[in-house]
Amino acid sequence: MDAVILKPGREKSLLRRHPWVFSGAIERLAGGPVAAGATVGVRASDGALLGWGAYSPQSQIAVRLWSLDPGAEIGPAFLERRLRQALAARALLHRQPSLNAYRLVNAESDGLPGLIVDRYGEFLVCQFLSTGVEYWKATLAELVRELAVDEIGAVRGVYERSDVEVRAKEGLAPSTGVLAGDAPPERVIIEEIDCRFWVQIAAGQKTGFYLDQRENRALLASYCAGAEVLNGFAYTGAFGLWALRGGARHVTNLEASTAALEVAAANTRLNGFPPARVENASGDVFEVLRRYRDERRRFDVIVLDPPKFVDARSQLERGARGYKDINLLALKLLRPGGVLFTFSCSGLVTADLFQKIVAGAALDSGREAQIVRRLTQGPDHPVALSFPEGQYLKGLVCRVTA
Repeated sequence: MDAVILKPGREKSLLRRHPWVFSGAIERLAGGPVAAGATVGVRASDGALLGWGAYSPQSQIAVRLWSLDPGAEIGPAFLERRLRQALAARALLHRQPSLNAYRLVNAESDGLPGLIVDRYGEFLVCQFLSTGVEYWKATLAELVRELAVDEIGAVRGVYERSDVEVRAKEGLAPSTGVLAGDAPPERVIIEEIDCRFWVQIAAGQKTGFYLDQRENRALLASYCAGAEVLNGFAYTGAFGLWALRGGARHVTNLEASTAALEVAAANTRLNGFPPARVENASGDVFEVLRRYRDERRRFDVIVLDPPKFVDARSQLERGARGYKDINLLALKLLRPGGVLFTFSCSGLVTADLFQKIVAGAALDSGREAQIVRRLTQGPDHPVALSFPEGQYLKGLVCRVTA
């Protein structure tokens, strides 16, 4: 079997069960040429076998570990066991009759590096983000469909949404389309406890919807009775709908995409809320927030859930300025006693750094604020203790003091 031989001392992260081997940690390859995604043994400099992983010749993450068990055999049976474990871990979600959209497989944290599987009713959406899962794509797609039927019932189709930039780092081209069963319709309806949403599986952001914010949306509702709410970077209005469900007097959904706002308006109708209680405002969020500041508009609750500002360390300083700018503007727009729900989904922005950014924004805005809650992604997006990189979403609930 082909193997990568590590430099002396570079096995320490694997002994702590971290699932990545960076290219700089590799001394040499042993054996013949290795195909992208093929399984290789990972050996310490003294030759000791540490585990098995998928080889990625073009990525800085040269090996993503399938298993740290030297006796493991990587193949369909191994993949089936890992998928069963991931599905079993969502048993409580499977049993909720008013919930039919959530994550089934969360990549490294579920022991399947690079594989994302999300459920939207009777359709499953997959992302293959690394060479290893790309190598096993056909097998994984069929296994996912078979096993999901056992857990959640009918599965009409499995659809691929591997149209993300991270694949380029693995030397992989974007890929979308039907993997098994039927193609999804242009829109499907999902149920999220007390709200229903239209989702565009083939054309929506991520795999169609922001499933990771489910618990945070429900929490928002408890702050919104009688409130005037601004939902920044609203996408299709999910936070805004939960605000209405919590009794908000009025919600402004602010979003650059007019197509997303059309779906937001459809979602308002789907849930039976009067259109007069919702304003869907199209525009650049940074510019509109400045205009609202100049117009002296005020809100009781503001949500900021922007897209990822930081994809690489070289973008960290610029991204931090972006986060500070929108939070500074939001804090100025809040009434005394108002509440800010603010998020970052940039993995390179740590929770400590994000708090410092928001604190700096409060200082420059001239407002005093308190952290009343710290938020993260939902439990269907677990984080393995040995893989802290899996905790990408961080959020703060801040109250502006009177």
